[in-house]
Amino acid sequence: MKTSELPAQADGADRERLADRLLRSTAARSYDPELDIDWSAPPREGKAFLPEHRSTLYGTTMWQRLGPGQRRELGKHEAASVAAFGIWLECILMRLLAKLAYEGDPATRHVQYALAELADECRHSTMFARLIEWLGVPYYRPSRRVHALGRLLTATAHGPAMWGAILIGEEITDRYQREMATDDSMQPIVRMVNRIHVLEEARHIGFARAELSRSVARLPRAELPLQRAVLGRAAFIVTRNLIHPEVYRSVGLDPAEARRAALANPAHHETLRYGGEKLVAFLLGAGMIGPPATCLWRRAHLID
Repeated sequence: MKTSELPAQADGADRERLADRLLRSTAARSYDPELDIDWSAPPREGKAFLPEHRSTLYGTTMWQRLGPGQRRELGKHEAASVAAFGIWLECILMRLLAKLAYEGDPATRHVQYALAELADECRHSTMFARLIEWLGVPYYRPSRRVHALGRLLTATAHGPAMWGAILIGEEITDRYQREMATDDSMQPIVRMVNRIHVLEEARHIGFARAELSRSVARLPRAELPLQRAVLGRAAFIVTRNLIHPEVYRSVGLDPAEARRAALANPAHHETLRYGGEKLVAFLLGAGMIGPPATCLWRRAHLID
């Protein structure tokens, strides 16, 4: 056996051990939203759908003009928008996981975990769809351009940029969901949705982080700028599309005017940095944030 083959075999063994541990965790700690959430329960009077300080307009002049009921209503529509965009992100992830399984060896724990995670994400998408139905608000569909970019990503993404894009979709919202899962002021069903997603998403984040680290280690140095560029574009797209402009119409605001106010809102910028804080630290350590895409991370308000 060649000495150069030893690191690859050790890396493969590490990958299999992680996948085995994640599979055992999946078997022990998984939920069925159809059974574990009482979708027949009505909203609780006075309970919020989104923390006020996480609203995109929080602290703006427009926000000051809204009454308590309007603020809760806006939060409901913003929560529905995040859920709708979450379905878009989960569908992309499911296609990437299916591609991994299609190309891989199903006898390995690594591919078996990819299939298990695919099943998790399918349940999560159904859970977000049921949440939108329960909220009784419109489906805030991503724009045609963003929809097309999603198809392009699933067809072309590879290497660390692919795993980084997955982490952007998972970790930013995960930070907010952890906050809401323990907040007694939130609607109980919203809290339960967040609790389920946080518990199961922890496995997915660990898997994607490990895969990104392996991909970076194998990446030819000349390809790093391209990988950074793809990842920076993904970060910008996600942060700009979590909240659909049409949500503002729910409280009588002009969508274009309110979106401009949100994009210029320092409190919203701080919320985005909070959501991406741990992810950004990880990606910086992996060398995946830098030229030529640094400006995109700044425009996404994920770094200063």
